[in-house]
Amino acid sequence: MSVIFKHRPEKEETPMVIFTASLSKRKLLWLLPWAVVLTAGILWALFRVPESTQPLLLDSNQERISYLASWGWEVDSEPLETYQFLIPDPLPEKYADYNQLQKSQGLDLESCLGKAVTRYTYSVLNYPGRDSGVQVNLYVCEGRPAAGDLVASGSDGFRSGLEYPKDAS
Repeated sequence: MSVIFKHRPEKEETPMVIFTASLSKRKLLWLLPWAVVLTAGILWALFRVPESTQPLLLDSNQERISYLASWGWEVDSEPLETYQFLIPDPLPEKYADYNQLQKSQGLDLESCLGKAVTRYTYSVLNYPGRDSGVQVNLYVCEGRPAAGDLVASGSDGFRSGLEYPKDAS
């Protein structure tokens, strides 16, 4: 095998490198399957869609419950309420803080501007320190999660993101 390196300083081109090899037919026949396997492996690695970037679909009730469980929440088997509405385009200013909450948890209502969204409201069964009165809202746009929050009413009510409380044991 030989390597030839050509560089012409007077021209502003990329240097040229040439590899040459002298192989017998026997060596070539031995290397050919390995080259095919190596090429296939490189192409697979370059063009595959990693599992974590494949779209998450929440078309069924079980998929929505599993999604909420991935955040740590146990919910009733059926939603308390299902409500469909249109997200205005542009997003009204009054939703800016709410969308910041969504962005902080990897979601974004802006991807649903002008589209129909369905809100599924479930009763939360395992909120730390509360036996009842906590609900989770999951907003789904085109089968994908668009937003989500937990709410509790009353004098000690709150609204928070989907993350399970860190100080809970």
